[in-house]
Amino acid sequence: MCIVLITTAHPKYALIALDNRDEYILRPTSRPHWWTHQPSGEQILSARDLYRKERGTWLGVTKSGRFAVLTNYRESSEDDPDPDHAIAGVRSRGTIVNAWLGAPSGLGLEDFVHTMLEGRATKGVGGFSLVCGDLKQRTEKGIKPLAIISNRWDHVGEVPWIGGERGQTYGLSNAVYAEPAQWEKINIGKKLTKEAIKEAIDKDMDEEALTERLFAVLDHDTLPLEPKMSFQEHMDALRRSVFIRSFAEDQGWKEMADAADEGRAKAAFDEIEDNSEPEEHRDAHSYFMKGAYGTQRQTIVLLDWEGNITYKERALWDSHGNPIERGQGDETFKFKIEE
Repeated sequence: MCIVLITTAHPKYALIALDNRDEYILRPTSRPHWWTHQPSGEQILSARDLYRKERGTWLGVTKSGRFAVLTNYRESSEDDPDPDHAIAGVRSRGTIVNAWLGAPSGLGLEDFVHTMLEGRATKGVGGFSLVCGDLKQRTEKGIKPLAIISNRWDHVGEVPWIGGERGQTYGLSNAVYAEPAQWEKINIGKKLTKEAIKEAIDKDMDEEALTERLFAVLDHDTLPLEPKMSFQEHMDALRRSVFIRSFAEDQGWKEMADAADEGRAKAAFDEIEDNSEPEEHRDAHSYFMKGAYGTQRQTIVLLDWEGNITYKERALWDSHGNPIERGQGDETFKFKIEE
């Protein structure tokens, strides 16, 4: 039950994006790193899903300034029996993010939107929303608007465009993007983001202080937990909190303990090689639907007016299901968009 918050309200930054990735804690995921997209040769900065063979991602940026972040849908199979709009698909949703980040350099955003929605590119994957755009295309008034592509839209006329106006804050979670937002966690997140930006401006916070203030937004926990709640009851409550503290039933906690025992003699994070072979399982969709579920990673992306990007990811768990103290799992990258 991820959340994405995007704001253009800070005068020093053309765009700020915040993201919580909520996932099964034991799902194998790399730390963020630069890697080369094939066949385009585009240099992409992102973490990667090490479980699915496509090695997709949920959030990434490129040296040329492309940006994308994806959320999936929280819905039941009874809600949507249409096979063209499946809840889960044989293809990883992460390929959708890679499709924009690694698209040919001559393909503009509008053309990409048409290609995705008018072809079959969004078929065969589970329900998703993809926020994507070109951060290089900015003016003194702001960035060129970002598109929100979804395989719940039937034609390009339904695609929302956001981020092109100053002083705005947007939120998206695991449902169709809508204004006003219907989910409590989105409304909470937008309110907290606006307050954080105002405080940062009033106190003239530097980038480090601003980043920590934004992480506090992503840490905001109003998840209603009651004794003896079932796993499904927990899942139904997720739309009420920005941060999802980990939860599981008895078997899930046992799986977490087993994973920690298995990893005691191993490094917290293994080195990731671009040409490493993915681990394959017969049922990739359900294999890692085990252990605890909760906020696994947090990411903040800052874009200033000169095209400088700060990308900071905070890992809350290591690869063996052990919690990481706040700040000890941080990775920070700084670069300037290639003009």
